[in-house]
Amino acid sequence: MAKITFVTSDDIKTTVEATTGNIMELAVQNKIKGIDGNCGGVCSCATCHVHVQPEDWNKIEEPTELEKDMLEFDENVSEYSRLSCQIKVSDAIDGIVLKVAN
Repeated sequence: MAKITFVTSDDIKTTVEATTGNIMELAVQNKIKGIDGNCGGVCSCATCHVHVQPEDWNKIEEPTELEKDMLEFDENVSEYSRLSCQIKVSDAIDGIVLKVAN
């Protein structure tokens, strides 16, 4: 089981637990403000943009070229930007902290 903490733009922290799926699905299910997931998780809208905390970056895989291309259209991109639909829930990400970018 992985614990994931979301930090919204108004600095509200919400920690949730999951064993399967992806981060975007988890955020939508838990009504995390700022994560809409309009495309349903197919990496085509960037409405699930998050910033991974630098100390957690090594817990996740590198973004694909498609994901990098999609992030280019967002104004709030950083070197730690990811689309949460592309981060799979696993024990490896336990404790990860994600700042909602939108």
